[in-house]
Amino acid sequence: MDTGVLFSYVHSYGYAIIFLFLFFGVVGIPAPEESLLFFLGIFIAKQQLLWQYCFMASWCGVVAGMVIAYGLGRFFGAPFIKRYGKYIGIKEEKWERTKRLFHRHGKWVILFGYYVPGVRQVSPYMAGVIRFPFRSFLLHASVGAAIWTIPIIVVGMLLGRHVKIPLIYFPMFGIAAFLLFLSGMWVAQRFRKKSFEN
Repeated sequence: MDTGVLFSYVHSYGYAIIFLFLFFGVVGIPAPEESLLFFLGIFIAKQQLLWQYCFMASWCGVVAGMVIAYGLGRFFGAPFIKRYGKYIGIKEEKWERTKRLFHRHGKWVILFGYYVPGVRQVSPYMAGVIRFPFRSFLLHASVGAAIWTIPIIVVGMLLGRHVKIPLIYFPMFGIAAFLLFLSGMWVAQRFRKKSFEN
């Protein structure tokens, strides 16, 4: 993400654009969430944005995205999977196994899945589909949103304050985040394959 473009969006539309970027990213519409959070930290360090509003807009956007995705999964996910799952490779046996795994480990997936791109988009839908208790979901999603957004923003603040790197080079961190994303997807795929084999 071009830092100039990001800052111009925030300057033009206010902190609501941060909320929208993260909301859409969690719901599943492609958005560079980690890069955005990192750049927010840099802008805060350079006193171009206020940290209170950045933290609040980020957290609210993530939690709102999780709640909407949960609702979509709860009201539309199960009927869709039961009716069309066999056509996309989700057979009844695999579906039941997945449900059991999520019932057993779902709260940890919701809490820490933010750090794995793909998992944070799927987990709220899955929680809704299996009718994971909403209060527990909301608690874990809210805490997880804080322990995901705050550290990334703080890292951006620390680097922006103590490391004198021109902003033009910071998109390199986006490339690094993408490589981490690919690695995370590979690990998640291996874990899922192993879980299904067991």
